[in-house]
Amino acid sequence: MREIRSLEKAIKDCDQGIEDLVQTVPEYQCLTSIPGVGPVYAAGLLAEIGQIQRFPDQASLAKYAGLTWPRHQSGRHEAEDTPLTKKGNRYFRYYLIEAANSVRRHLPEYQAFYRKKYQETPKHQHKRAIVLTARKFVRLVDTLLRNHQLYTPPRSVIEK
Repeated sequence: MREIRSLEKAIKDCDQGIEDLVQTVPEYQCLTSIPGVGPVYAAGLLAEIGQIQRFPDQASLAKYAGLTWPRHQSGRHEAEDTPLTKKGNRYFRYYLIEAANSVRRHLPEYQAFYRKKYQETPKHQHKRAIVLTARKFVRLVDTLLRNHQLYTPPRSVIEK
């Protein structure tokens, strides 16, 4: 029991250290303004992205994370069940997928998108839907970091 308590204290100290370190980074506030993205996910995303200006657009940011699918086609036939490329930064991909899963639980827009993609896919439903949700999340992260702005919910959510 003593060892468990000491490990929990060490985890708490690490989390506090991460939060203290990233408080000085201006982009940190942009990411933590998204419901569901906490200090650990925000710090991990910022650490793996570095400067957002390195990437010309959100598609190259997603490709850096390995959130793309190769096209398999021959003539008129195009394969539908293609695996994720996984060529890219695996730590960045992990943070994006985990953060997107957390955002999905907090934002109705992402929850509806996840549900739609889950129902569209016949095989590997959760994996494919969560990766597609993460791909959508990349667009949000890219926009917020490029414009140095905080997350604001869509008007449809505000009007309700």
